[in-house]
This record gives sequence, structure tokens and C-alpha cells, in this order.
Amino acid sequence: MGYITVKNTVIKAIYTSVPKQKVYTKDYEWVSVAERDLFAKTTGITERRVASESTTCSDLCLHAAKELLSDLKCRDEIEMIIFVSQSPDYFLPSTAVILQDKLGLSKNTLAFDINLGCSGYIYGLSVVGQFLQSGNIKKALLLCGDKSTISTNFQDKSTYPLFGDAGTATLLTYDDTVENWGIHLASDGSGKDSIIIEHGHSRHPYGSVSDEYIEYEPGVIRTKKHLALNGMEVFNFALKEVAPSIKQMLENFEINIDDIDYFVLHQANKLINESVRKKLKIPAEKVPYSIQDFGNTSSASIPLTICYSLKNEIESKQLRLLFAGFGVGFSWGSALLTTSSIRTKIIEHD
Repeated sequence: MGYITVKNTVIKAIYTSVPKQKVYTKDYEWVSVAERDLFAKTTGITERRVASESTTCSDLCLHAAKELLSDLKCRDEIEMIIFVSQSPDYFLPSTAVILQDKLGLSKNTLAFDINLGCSGYIYGLSVVGQFLQSGNIKKALLLCGDKSTISTNFQDKSTYPLFGDAGTATLLTYDDTVENWGIHLASDGSGKDSIIIEHGHSRHPYGSVSDEYIEYEPGVIRTKKHLALNGMEVFNFALKEVAPSIKQMLENFEINIDDIDYFVLHQANKLINESVRKKLKIPAEKVPYSIQDFGNTSSASIPLTICYSLKNEIESKQLRLLFAGFGVGFSWGSALLTTSSIRTKIIEHD
């Protein structure tokens, strides 16, 4: 896909809901203390937020959205809701439709799901922007997040200490006075096996697969219904595709790195993100992080990072930002936009 322009669209608020429970890397007793220290150093993760067994991703997004709608007093004006996640409530119906009802939105509200993970926020912004720029829809909610911890096994050191849970709500509105956005979206399905839950859906349905635990390597034990991740393949993908994608985005819109206030990257892990940053020669102070306190939160990571690390500036200043989401699929995308006075909040879900 080439580069696209989104017109007449502005972000007014970003709210994030995270579970109250904290889990610390130093307490992950499945591996040695030395391995825990190395993991924290390479990934940057010292703690994560983990949802209770009864809490779903949609519960976290609902919590964020309710507070946003209450604070901004715009419930009756929402005409569209999109839920971006790979941990929906059910195989069917759509989680977005369920959230429309729980939020008390009009029955005329357009609602649907997008099944994407790490790149999901960028894709979601693009889709909402296509609806808003015509002016037929004036206000929309983009709900992004995942409960990734439900898919990991304690005895799998490659995934269990990496992921955290979070849900976000972004309010977007029509505004014909704002600068256009630039967006680039891409995919490469040949990388599907690098981040995958192989069994449990239509290809290998429940009831036809084994619950057998398999030891793939020392410290990596899981069933085929758990999340499997090949860290080296993901690392190579990020360097091969993500860094050039960001560079091409800047070149296409004739913008220098110095012109961007912040590069908000999906919080994959610190080693990957720092490698991308150094390859592009982006100053460290222009790349904010949230992974150290929340882990990899999939499609929630970009809006969560904004709420956590950029709150004061994004609420008070006009900023030129570049977002980059990348991962499962493989799928990736970038968004270039100028923001002004975005209201943000992080709230704990008990």
C-alpha cells in the first residue's frame, strides 16, 4: 500500500485503563536470578500489569471509555466505535457491538471489530480517519487493547514475562481546520509463524487438538493453545521493515527527524526499539517508553505510552508526532500527525 492522507481528523482525548495488579520481573522464579536480570536489561521490563481471570480486554476498554465519555460529556454524540484487539470476548458476536450497548450509545452507532495486534492502533486510526474525513461521521471511539497474559504459559520464559494487559479509548472528531495526517500500512503474512497461537480456532479447533505440554527448549514449555513467539525472527523483521518504513515515511512527506517532537513506537521490547532508534539516528529523548512499567501491551502500547510519558506536553503543547506499530502478522504501519491539547488519563481497573 502506498502512502495515504487522512483529512479533517483530530484526536481529542486518549484514556487508558490498566489492571491494578502488578507483577515484577524479579519475582519470576521459573528462571534463575541471572536470567531475570538479563531479561530486564534487554527488554526493559521490570514490572507489568496483569488482569484478573474474570477481567477481559473489553472490560479494560469499557472502563477507559466510560471515564472518557463522562469527563468530556459527549456520550450522545458518538456515532462510531471500533474495537481493535486479538483477545475479543467471544468468537462471535463482535465485541464492539457489545461495547456499544454497555456504553449506552445510540443504536445508530456504527460498530465493528478489527483483528490486529501490535500494529492495531495505526490501522485503527486509519480506518476511523477514512470515515471522519468525509464529515458524515463527526465523533468516533477507537478502543484498542489486549489481554495477552491469558495466552501465555508460566513455564515459557519467551512470552510469560513479556506481556502486560491494558485497554485504551481514543476520541477522534471531525475538524476541517487541522493539518492532514500521513499514514503508511503494510503486511507480510509469510511471518505468521513468528508470533502465533496455533490451535484453538478454525484451522485447529478446540476438541481436535491436544493439551499436551511440549518442551521446545530449556525454559520454554507450552501447549499449542498458548502464544508462541520467535524473538530473533521478530527482531530481524523490525530492523528489516520498521526502520526503513519510518525513514520512507519521513522522506515521502519531506520531513526531517529534527522536525518530529516524538517518535512513539509500539513497545515491543527495549532491545528492538533501541535498535530501530539507533538505526534511524533518532535522539534518545525523542523516543518515550512505557514498557518498563507495563510490559508489551500489544495494540494498547502506543496510546498507553502517550498517556504515561507525554501527558504534560501533549495536553499543553502542539506536537508533531510519528507513531509506528509493528509485530504479529507480520503487520506494520506508521502515522505522521500534528496534535494539540489532547486530554489524557491512566486509570486503574480493580
